[in-house]
Amino acid sequence: MSKKQRDDRADENKTAGPRNPKYFKEQFDDEEVLLVFRKHPVVMRKGLIISMIAWLIGPVYTLILTYVNPNNPPTIAFFFWSFLVSIAIGIVLLFPSWVRWYFSTYVMTDKRFIQQTRSLMQVNVVDIGLEQIQMINYQITGIQETLLNFGTIVVQTYVGDLIIRDVHHPARVQKKMVHILRDLGIHPTVRPLGGDDQRVIEA
Repeated sequence: MSKKQRDDRADENKTAGPRNPKYFKEQFDDEEVLLVFRKHPVVMRKGLIISMIAWLIGPVYTLILTYVNPNNPPTIAFFFWSFLVSIAIGIVLLFPSWVRWYFSTYVMTDKRFIQQTRSLMQVNVVDIGLEQIQMINYQITGIQETLLNFGTIVVQTYVGDLIIRDVHHPARVQKKMVHILRDLGIHPTVRPLGGDDQRVIEA
């Protein structure tokens, strides 16, 4: 290969950019994302309840004004706008919970497993090399978890256990994680959690 051809190929590599598309900021250029998952939306239940209560502010305020001043009750337009304001307040109150759910992701690449937990004021990142993973367990307990199909995944490593709660479709996610590890030549032990012989370290 001539020097000109080598220079042309180098220029092509520079313009082509990284081989794999980037799914998160900390991803390496030669790193391929194989699995991305989030927790079940049920983790937003507290914010959703508060948001729904906020929706009642406008209607309840209109009702109070109606009883306080029956001769001059609020108009339909007043009720409509007060209800819209209540919905806006509810959305604002729900927003932090939505941010924590949507931007908290779990990423498995061909090199490592990454937990990114984000909120409006805090960012936590856990980075574990795939070679450190010893065992992957899952647990589904109770009526709520069974009906809504969410549960707990425990990634046991040499440095400790990573406990991921409220995972949507935990059995399916665990199966994908195990297949990825086996495809990469890593063979962790797998079994469902549930028994006195299981030791779980709370994160």
